Amino acid sequence: MPLKRLATCFVVVFGLVAATVSAFAADPENTMIITLKGGDVTIALRPDLAPKHVEQIKKLVRQGAYDNVAFHRVIDGFMAQTGDVKFGNMKNGFNADAVGTGGSDLPDLPAEFSTSERYERGVVGMARSQDPDSANSQFFIMFAPAPPLDGQYTIVGNVEKGMELVDQIKKGDEAQNGVVTGPDRMIKVRIAADGK
Repeated sequence: MPLKRLATCFVVVFGLVAATVSAFAADPENTMIITLKGGDVTIALRPDLAPKHVEQIKKLVRQGAYDNVAFHRVIDGFMAQTGDVKFGNMKNGFNADAVGTGGSDLPDLPAEFSTSERYERGVVGMARSQDPDSANSQFFIMFAPAPPLDGQYTIVGNVEKGMELVDQIKKGDEAQNGVVTGPDRMIKVRIAADGK
């Protein structure tokens, strides 16, 4: 009898966890879709962890600011960074010398660091300078776990679908801290609730 109760508890707990995970993916208002050259990457945004950062990302997406923005820093086995809307637009004002130093016209954000979530493969985090309250528009997608980032950078989402496409993003020169020559780009970025 105790074994049956244990099994029932496991099923209930598993169901709750599955429902929570799918709730993020199923919410079109908090689902960001990035079109890469190989197809679409679906990201479940996490307003439960970082409401101010997610709000700013969605505002930039809806302005079209992320369209054609380069993956300017990509380190194999670590992460792919993009989102410099000032210097990274490959169709309008791309600056290879300055990309990675810019943000947007929106204000920098106060840190929303999480102690409950970890930097694992597929996690999306906000890039920042030495100042913890300097995140603006740039973000990165993890290729692999990176425990030193835990609690140090704001987590804004998780890749739900298309991680194999993220893996194909052109890598940068490790000797140059991942700087990419002739980088890949986000062709189009949208929020699922807005349709195609």
